[in-house]
Amino acid sequence: MINKKWTAEDIQDQKGRVVIVTGSSSGIGYEAARVLANKNATIIIAVRNMEKGKSAANRIKKQNSSADLLIMELDLANLKSVKTFAEKFNSEFERLDLLINNAGVMMPPYTKTVDGFELQFGTNHLGHFALTSLLFERLNSTPDSRIVTVSSMAHKYADFDFSDLNWEKRKYKKMGSYGASKISNLFFTYELKDWLHKSGSKVKATAAHPGWTATDLQRHSGLFEFMNGIFAQSVEMGALPTLRAAADESAESGDYFGPSGWHQWKGFPKKVESNKFSHDKNAAQKLWEISENMTGIKFQ
Repeated sequence: MINKKWTAEDIQDQKGRVVIVTGSSSGIGYEAARVLANKNATIIIAVRNMEKGKSAANRIKKQNSSADLLIMELDLANLKSVKTFAEKFNSEFERLDLLINNAGVMMPPYTKTVDGFELQFGTNHLGHFALTSLLFERLNSTPDSRIVTVSSMAHKYADFDFSDLNWEKRKYKKMGSYGASKISNLFFTYELKDWLHKSGSKVKATAAHPGWTATDLQRHSGLFEFMNGIFAQSVEMGALPTLRAAADESAESGDYFGPSGWHQWKGFPKKVESNKFSHDKNAAQKLWEISENMTGIKFQ
């Protein structure tokens, strides 16, 4: 039997479902928001830049005038913004069917967040960790809800050091730091799966990576921008693993989706394996505890 290629056509009607997509003004996040809006979901475009958010909403509305969209401000590099967003959402919505933790920064110069965390670790992991915790009550009370966290092939190149997560003692390595933030996304997903199971929650936690996809995420690397023209797949294809992690009814908690082609660079989405270190239970538990301490936000 030939495996059927999974596409957006396989997504069931999403009417009545409420979806948050972080970083949905461009790239993978925008495409995921667009596809799910076309499947009749209510989409919260959660973005740092409200003007870019409005522009994204207008683009979606142009090709689907009945799209149900709400733009909300969210800066994952600022815990106060994360708390404000969650409070506003929780006061306005009684359900949350799907949280897609997609937003991210990739290989910027060394910078710190408002709260003093290294920017990539603070945004890509800690911001989403805090957001998921603050929205958990809504997720937990919504049937068939799901948390999708977007990782990367770069998790294999993580320069991960528990004693220096903010890169204050070591020479800063952009890719090593990016990889560390992306393996943190996987540690979080796998530990979240276990935490949900132990707490008796029916919420599913899945993860995805887009392979090599041409987005403006790579703007800090001239080499990556150049290589995009040779190796990268389209954003439409790159968003499919995220969409499958979000909407495939057969997906199980802890599943990780990526492209099916050579080295997982491109191709239709399938269930894939992350590296051995990402399954280190002790590391995942330790990161969870550190994340609660760093953000001051606990899962409960």
